[in-house]
Amino acid sequence: MITIKEATSKGDLTTFVKFPFELYKDSPYYVPSIIKEELDVMNPNKNPVFKNADAKYFLAFKGERIVGRIAAIINWIEVNEQKKPKVRFGWFDVIDDIEVTKALINKVKEFGAQHSLEYMEGPVGFSNMDKAGILIKGYEELNTMITWYNYPYYADHMTELGFEQAATWVEYKIKVPKETKEKVVKFAEVIKKRYQLKLLKFKKSKEILAYADDMFDLLNKTYSSLQTFVPIQQYQIDMYKKKYLPYLNPDYITCIADKTGKLIAFAIVMPSFSKALKKMNGKIYPLRFLHILRAQRRNDTAAFYLIGVDPEYQNKGVTALIFKEMNETFIRNGIETVETNPELEENKAVQALWNGYEHEQHKMRRTFRKAL
Repeated sequence: MITIKEATSKGDLTTFVKFPFELYKDSPYYVPSIIKEELDVMNPNKNPVFKNADAKYFLAFKGERIVGRIAAIINWIEVNEQKKPKVRFGWFDVIDDIEVTKALINKVKEFGAQHSLEYMEGPVGFSNMDKAGILIKGYEELNTMITWYNYPYYADHMTELGFEQAATWVEYKIKVPKETKEKVVKFAEVIKKRYQLKLLKFKKSKEILAYADDMFDLLNKTYSSLQTFVPIQQYQIDMYKKKYLPYLNPDYITCIADKTGKLIAFAIVMPSFSKALKKMNGKIYPLRFLHILRAQRRNDTAAFYLIGVDPEYQNKGVTALIFKEMNETFIRNGIETVETNPELEENKAVQALWNGYEHEQHKMRRTFRKAL
């Protein structure tokens, strides 16, 4: 018999967060999240997203055994301002039992119906800055710090329960050239002079803070036309600055300003933390965090997280200047491979950026949608 319990206490939520550790304990590809960070995300006193969101968390049991989890989420900016009557679901993990998935999904359905919403979609987080999508390709690849991992049967469960495909993301693995191509160097210099642009590089991560708000403003401008977009709020920006600053290696951050000093483009790349996070196994106390510090400085793989370009400068070759600087950073730091952030399949402009490099699409993930 399957029973569903809403996780409300700190103990329940800790159990909720730790369930994937048991589910994927034998998987060499699962990269665990930091337990404390996950709990903070779910805490209304620590995550300001709850100013415009509501959420419930559910655990599925067979007897005393935990067999699944799911979060039901409403982003009220999306519902009220963007007029999308959607209840989201995320943090979805389950054993290979369609009845367990059905019981969990029914809780999402009930939550959405209570608020007169019309359809559900997931897995997603609170906003488009959170993890999203069921993995449908790349099961033998480590997930990154900002993606979920799952077994192949997840998508089968969605299909069997009558869900339709919604958004699809693709990810690429790019081989770093051993030297920056001469034509890239020349073209970057032409673009720099033509538009009187200035390259901004940093020595300390705290120096990046002065430009952080402008970066998120560019993200809002860059991705506003995409189907999953929800505007990033200032309180979220403040949280992300605090959350991710410890992970940034300033040598990997590239910003470009115009002649007045206004930020017009940026790229955030980090050394890959996947192997470090596996070693940390959800814990972040000082000795475990040494794995992150080592990964920041000694690594042969990097993760391309974010790129933003002011619409006024899109399709004008500005990315050539970014890529020139990033390639030189990779060579200087011994990076051989770069993995991209999930990119919406429809975002052909971003995918075209990799055409000049040896690359392969090694992962794909998807959200699923169903009327309530």
